[in-house]
Amino acid sequence: MTTEHTGIGDPARSLALLWRPRDRANRRGRSDLTIDRIIHAAIEVADAEGLPGLSMRRIAERLGVGTMSLYTHLPGKAELLDLMLDTVYADVATPDTAPGGWRDRVEQIARDAWARYHRHPWMLQIGTSRPVLGPNAMARYEHELRAVDGIGLTDIEMDSVVNLVAGHVASAARQALDASQVEQRTGMTDAQWWSARAPLLGALTEGRHYPTAARVGAAVGEAYGSAVNPVQAFEFGLHRLLDGIEALIHGRGGDGGPRPTPGP
Repeated sequence: MTTEHTGIGDPARSLALLWRPRDRANRRGRSDLTIDRIIHAAIEVADAEGLPGLSMRRIAERLGVGTMSLYTHLPGKAELLDLMLDTVYADVATPDTAPGGWRDRVEQIARDAWARYHRHPWMLQIGTSRPVLGPNAMARYEHELRAVDGIGLTDIEMDSVVNLVAGHVASAARQALDASQVEQRTGMTDAQWWSARAPLLGALTEGRHYPTAARVGAAVGEAYGSAVNPVQAFEFGLHRLLDGIEALIHGRGGDGGPRPTPGP
């Protein structure tokens, strides 16, 4: 569930903070309170406690400073969320020159994003319809676009492919994290949950005609021990997306290689 949104803070302050010079330690080697220290403390709190547990007071406690001292460095939580997201976007590890074709590059981008959501689950609670306009977010977008540049797509289609893959990864990651959290909160595995309910469900549906649901549900339950396997859903969806993009390119007579340069 989305609980926060990017891009709702003061635009001038947000952009100035996003594009600021990096903080440095003082001459004695002791790091005083800086924007970067605040951001990293906020990420640590969100990683450990979730976004609902993130507050300026909680961040100040982690840093061992007074809450009001944070406001000498940034306006408030809205701007901080933009800074947190831009910071975690900096972990793009795959260079633009990664070996392999476009499928390999897009698949790696998807797997990087999948891993990022598992490191920072709070990202899934932030709506980004108004994107973070920081240097790391821009670098990530550039990196993703280059993965599909020159393979036969228009500029609009390149953006659509990037967003399509990003949406699939976010959806699959949310499903995986939800499954993990419900097991932690209930102390019951999916297999235990189904085992407790199967006899009751069988009694309630006895005599009713759901042949397809019964057959498929039994096959899924036997394969996964639950109603869904988030990892399988991620893998299956990702490869079907790549197949669809490839079909689009080949349908135009392309092979996924560089696009010919338009004539004069």
